Amino acid sequence: MKSPIRLILAVLLVAGLSSCHKEVATLTNNASNPAPDSTARKIKANNTFTTYTILAGEHYCEDNSYPYFTSPALYFTVQFDSSAIYTSSDPKNQNDENKLYGFSDNNSLHQQFSARFGWRWCNGELELSAYTYNTSVRSDKVLGAVAIGTENKCAIIIRGDHYDFVVNGVVTPVPRASKTEQAVGYKLLPYFGGDEVAPHNVNIKIREDVGL
Repeated sequence: MKSPIRLILAVLLVAGLSSCHKEVATLTNNASNPAPDSTARKIKANNTFTTYTILAGEHYCEDNSYPYFTSPALYFTVQFDSSAIYTSSDPKNQNDENKLYGFSDNNSLHQQFSARFGWRWCNGELELSAYTYNTSVRSDKVLGAVAIGTENKCAIIIRGDHYDFVVNGVVTPVPRASKTEQAVGYKLLPYFGGDEVAPHNVNIKIREDVGL
């Protein structure tokens, strides 16, 4: 018998994944038919980075998918360019967290258990955050600001009852309610929103690493 997470992935990859306006609505209100893979492309950069593009008017990055993931840690380097600078149509939404990279956990949907980095352009700087779900309760914690155009080494490391979120050597522990010894789930790729869609094309370069 397939594990729950493999059944979830089968649905995500085969069902066609019709679009929606908010990620939360996608997997909470229609868990058997979640968000769509966008058509188009992921651009391979010459330096082994992958550029994920969120098109203007969209939430999901192009060529969105949900690759199976099981590991004690996720290590990656991220670089933002000036396309990460934006002004929300509604000023109240400027503090909304966009999603960067991470994984679902505990063999579950990501709105039940997950850990990933969030990001936003706020107060004239690009802030990263720890964005988690534990037993369907969402929390986020600001980790600090990073500069446009710089490479930033990030990690989410499983430490039993907590995650260590790491940004350029700075470690921030965040509670974890998942019961698996390591993360068991699927990867979560870049997503814009919040309530609003991307106001213009947003490009985010990510390279997976083997460690810090």
